[in-house]
Amino acid sequence: MPVYVLSEGAGPHIQVPTDQTRIPIHLITTKTDYSNKSVKGKVICKGQLMSIAADDFILKTIIQEENSQQNTSLQNQSINILLFGSLAKDFDKAGSQGDVVVASGFTVAKSSTVHEDNLHHCNLLLSGDDACLYVSRLLPPPDPKFPLAKKRSAALSSEVSRNTKTPKYTYVGLGNLKAGSVTNVYGVVVFFKQPFKSRGTDYCSSLKITDQSNEKIGCTLFCEKLEDHPQIFQIGDIVRMHRVKAQCFNNSITLVNTFGFSVLTFDGGVGAAVEPRTSSRSFHFDQETRNTVEGLRSWAASQSLLPTVPTIPLSAVEPKVYFDLNCQLLAKAPIDTTCTLLRVWDGTKCPRTLLKVIVEENVSEGPSVFSKKKEDLIANILIYDNHVEFANQLKPGDFLRIYNLHAISGSSKVPGLTSTQSEEVDHLAFHLHGGTAYGRGIRVLPENSSDVQELKRALEAFPSDDAEDVLNDSEFCDIWSTPPESLSLTEHCIDGERAECSTERSCSHDLQPVTLSELKRSEPGQIHHVTVQLRSYEPQRLHQALKLYCSKCTSMLDVPDDELVAGVFLKASRDPGSWSPPLCLLSGKVDVPADSAESQKRALSVHLSTQLMSEGKTKELIFLRGSTLEETCRLAAGYKNIIPVRPSGGHLALLDMSAPFLFRGRKRYYGCERCSRATVREPFAEGVETIDEKIIAEALGVQLLQYVLLMKLKLQDATDTLEVFLWRDAELFFSVKAEEAAANQEAQKSIHQTMDAVCPPGGSEDGRPQLNLCLTAYQVTDDEGQNQTCYQICNTSVIRPSSSSWSEPDPA
Repeated sequence: MPVYVLSEGAGPHIQVPTDQTRIPIHLITTKTDYSNKSVKGKVICKGQLMSIAADDFILKTIIQEENSQQNTSLQNQSINILLFGSLAKDFDKAGSQGDVVVASGFTVAKSSTVHEDNLHHCNLLLSGDDACLYVSRLLPPPDPKFPLAKKRSAALSSEVSRNTKTPKYTYVGLGNLKAGSVTNVYGVVVFFKQPFKSRGTDYCSSLKITDQSNEKIGCTLFCEKLEDHPQIFQIGDIVRMHRVKAQCFNNSITLVNTFGFSVLTFDGGVGAAVEPRTSSRSFHFDQETRNTVEGLRSWAASQSLLPTVPTIPLSAVEPKVYFDLNCQLLAKAPIDTTCTLLRVWDGTKCPRTLLKVIVEENVSEGPSVFSKKKEDLIANILIYDNHVEFANQLKPGDFLRIYNLHAISGSSKVPGLTSTQSEEVDHLAFHLHGGTAYGRGIRVLPENSSDVQELKRALEAFPSDDAEDVLNDSEFCDIWSTPPESLSLTEHCIDGERAECSTERSCSHDLQPVTLSELKRSEPGQIHHVTVQLRSYEPQRLHQALKLYCSKCTSMLDVPDDELVAGVFLKASRDPGSWSPPLCLLSGKVDVPADSAESQKRALSVHLSTQLMSEGKTKELIFLRGSTLEETCRLAAGYKNIIPVRPSGGHLALLDMSAPFLFRGRKRYYGCERCSRATVREPFAEGVETIDEKIIAEALGVQLLQYVLLMKLKLQDATDTLEVFLWRDAELFFSVKAEEAAANQEAQKSIHQTMDAVCPPGGSEDGRPQLNLCLTAYQVTDDEGQNQTCYQICNTSVIRPSSSSWSEPDPA
């Protein structure tokens, strides 16, 4: 990582390379590749050299464009440069304010201080073997009294120029991390999530690592580019991270990335090649790195940290399991905005009958027809929600690892059975559900991966389609069927004819329809009828439209995801605190149903109401202690009401309010943390025919949260556009209860169908139906105290053909 000093007397052998393109500072962005490019500027501020670890340094300096342009702001002419390692140490000796520098081999990152220092919105980061800094200055004329001064200056310049030693990094064991320190670490991955889009502009990934100290350290990484995240393929991989900061969170040490962060990932298998996975053009790698990786591999193998079966082939998949799959992508097709179909194979045949999926042939990317033998080996995988964006970037031929894939079995309950298959036959469907829980996601495997080489050997043994007869058109139609969780039709077929959906107003207002431009000029507090088209809507991922609403404090909350809820249950299940059950409850044990024939049963503590026991209603309500979320869900099939509890202060208490306080079958009920005064009591059930969630919430002192649907729609007509809310009458609009949408896939599918019908994905304006809506206009006060007029859809329902309507199932 050299610093070259260009000055009088430095010698003609040192010069700035002429093959690099000079980039003006104001044109620097994070979206450009700066290979073989350089930046030149005058040093207007030089910071102090800071040590962030033993033999590792950081130095910040600011340079300004030499020839300022009048039409460019001063902010865009000056930029921060962050130097790392020996490069920072060398520049601290050789550089000074007023010098002119040329930087090359740098990377660009967004500046987090742009609003504080009013400099360029990007920073230049210089680290690694490719980074160079050329320092140019004119030496003062030599004093005649000291004729050797010029020679000494030249010698100093040459000495700095030759200083290109390899940096020496110091690594800290995970058991010795100190809060607030910036350091370098190695670790074996024991948990990870694939990078996902954060609410800002960065991608976020999280992982947990360990080493010989047996400390397990969580890491949260934010990087603008996906390729800058660790390329982890499985538990047991080894990561080396430079410049991570240790922070204390919930009395535990966690690691986050800082300026100059870099990471290498290695295969964790003993005997595998020690080849780093990284997108960086330059990185430090020596024999010491190799020895450290091999030492961690041996230790991890002795601790059984590597999964015994990291992936499962299609030939070994059983119903209801979650598994990781290595496969090759053959073809893909969009189903709708929230679902994509991937057609994959791994060279093995699933012994069970697989679900078939029908899509239009012209929307499929990749081959649409395969030989009969090859078709028997192909699995259809349905990708949902946040994974759709990544799936859209995949290309047929890619080798993939799909994490936490769900094998779902079903017969007549699973939509999409073709006419050639009887309803009695179980069909296996593969779903990659939305979210990132349990590391759920997709990763493209590199060609040199050992998993890819093994896949290729299996696939090469299979004859190509050229050697087989391919399917004819009629046979091809039997290869696919409708996806079970999504539908993208804007029209529905009834008795061979097409019938478009429409809307119906249920209000009694005798009003003439108005245009949107007329409506905007009207005073708030009125009701209006409009005829419009739906231009767009938010959220696009419709599961995010489901909210929890408190009627007492009017707060609106997102529904907690399963990962958060599972964490609350896991923490409570590990609490060994002492307690005494209320006198109104009887204690006992219950066996949790096993999820497979091989799994062992587990007995959990339960507490039953003495009143209900005396009435013989043993299945009516139980208080359950020490269970995980998964175990609670399994037990919910056999008990009408389950209330999870934990020991607290010598008594039983409800779990944290971020978890459901009640399970009723597949339905979960939450309480408002602000308005609840929760305590464990026996519900008063005398004379009550059915104990429901309202009776239980009242007895427990819980303010029951109500499931609601909240969306923002953009309407348009020939005169204007208007953003409106769908909330109070959302259940009327969709003919679906929000509570059912939280637990029932058919209800969720019905909402998807409705939105795709009124706003076809990718469709033209001509294909969108005209909607007759009733709108109410009202005024609210924003955070700044300003009045704002809002609009909400009311008294309106979407009418769809009867064959596609959804009806609420009978209560359990």
